Formats: sequence, structure tokens, C-alpha cells
Amino acid sequence: MNFNPIGIVKSPVKEGVDSNWGDVISEFHLNKELIDGLNGIEEFSNIIVVFYMDRSTFDKDRDIKRKPQGRDDMPEVGIFAQRAKHRPNPIGITNVRLLSVNENVLKVQGLDAIDNTPIFDIKPHFPVYDSCNKIKVPEWVDRLMKGYF
Repeated sequence: MNFNPIGIVKSPVKEGVDSNWGDVISEFHLNKELIDGLNGIEEFSNIIVVFYMDRSTFDKDRDIKRKPQGRDDMPEVGIFAQRAKHRPNPIGITNVRLLSVNENVLKVQGLDAIDNTPIFDIKPHFPVYDSCNKIKVPEWVDRLMKGYF
């Protein structure tokens, strides 16, 4: 498989953190040769960003089963039962608020990707595909996410 980034994140966040992403305003600089692909994107309030967490690492012994964010008040769960950055394939997917589009630059809010992160794709948020009813999550998820967004 070969993936080529379509752009890069410009963010005030320079290193990975585990909270307060909801207030982060960042930019996504699309490669200029793809600018025509943005036609109509400004009509959406939210987009889904797929990115490569190029500075994360994965150590099977350390990361395959762990406490989310390394917190003692969390249960030990497998990597596929959490959204940790240290994954077998470090791919991030986040639904963000689209604030503006100016040529090849998209300004977004809530993107949990650090500065210079490569972007693989963006898609508009379609509620019929991207929102679910009757969602069930373990109680620890609400505790974990308090203050994250």
C-alpha cells in the first residue's frame, strides 16, 4: 500500500497531549494541485479528517493492552477498545468543525493532530452515515473524555 499525504496540519500544538483539543484552532493546508477538490466543502459545518500520526510509536508489549492515557482510574483494555495514539497502524480520524476555507487552507476546530501532521483525506460529515442512534459505551469513556474536547 502506498499513501501520499494530501496536505499538512498547521497547529499551535507541537507535541501530543491527552486533553483540551476541543478549543484548538488549526489549519489544514491542502496540496495546491488538489484545490479543485474543495469545491462545495464550505457548505458543510463539519468534516472528517483522516491523518497519519507519524510521531507515534507502537510497542506490542506496552501498547496492545493498557489503561487509557495511562490513568490509574481506568480499566486495562485492548488497543482496539480505545482511541490511543500508539496503535499498530497510527491512523487518526476526527470529526472537526469547519470554520473557514480560503483557497487551499481550511481552518478547523477540534482537530487532535499536532503541527506538521500529514493528512490523508477529508470527507464531509454526512449525518446519515456518520451519526448513530442508541450508542453504548462503557462508563469509563465518559470519565476519560471529560476535558478532552
